[in-house]
Amino acid sequence: MKPIHACIAAAALFASIPAHAFDETQTRDIEKIVRDYLVAHPEVLLEAIDALEAKRTAEMQASRSAAIASVSQLLTTTPNGTAAGNPAGDVTITEFFDYNCGYCKRAASDMEVLVAADPKLRVVLKEVPVLGPDSEAATRVSLAFRALAPDRYPAYQKALLASRERVDQERALAVAADYDVARERLLPLLQSETVTSVLAESAHLLDTLGISGTPTYVVGGELVSGAVGADALAKRIANVRQCGKASC
Repeated sequence: MKPIHACIAAAALFASIPAHAFDETQTRDIEKIVRDYLVAHPEVLLEAIDALEAKRTAEMQASRSAAIASVSQLLTTTPNGTAAGNPAGDVTITEFFDYNCGYCKRAASDMEVLVAADPKLRVVLKEVPVLGPDSEAATRVSLAFRALAPDRYPAYQKALLASRERVDQERALAVAADYDVARERLLPLLQSETVTSVLAESAHLLDTLGISGTPTYVVGGELVSGAVGADALAKRIANVRQCGKASC
């Protein structure tokens, strides 16, 4: 055993033994040996910190993977006609977004690039209004639109996300009219169970997965936070096809 590892093992063993197992002199002697070694070899502390960080990272990844697995069906489910890309694709990527998220707006082109370049990719869109009342109001209109015109939803979502002005209820209704869905049809659905239940499901997913910002993606059982770019997402998609996971 390396001296550093031996020192760590000895310190751990000493800490695990009840205090009454040693008399006062023995305790002082052992403490001095450990202290002197650490002073002479401070790098052991860095090694211990690195090991602790690695352990915590592994535990966090395992916990997150378990959380994703527990809601995997919800993550990949969307009403017929509302998935972007190939509805029968061999890989599904789930995107969480807010219509007023600047990063989401900039990342929208990444999804367009991926879908255009990958005919086997399926994209599930999860609306999570995390940026206040305007976002929630817009999302309610969007979800009502999705219920009424699912086949036009991917195009509508893309157009609404491309809005340069703040997206609120009125903006969402105006864009809906461009896709031949009148406000008179949408308004009665805004507070309906159909819309409210989807918002509740999205909130459940955010809580379960510990998502606090947008955009966030789920691909191959891995959570990807932030606008990481099309290339980074494409690499994970390729890995899923190669080894069944986002990171091979």
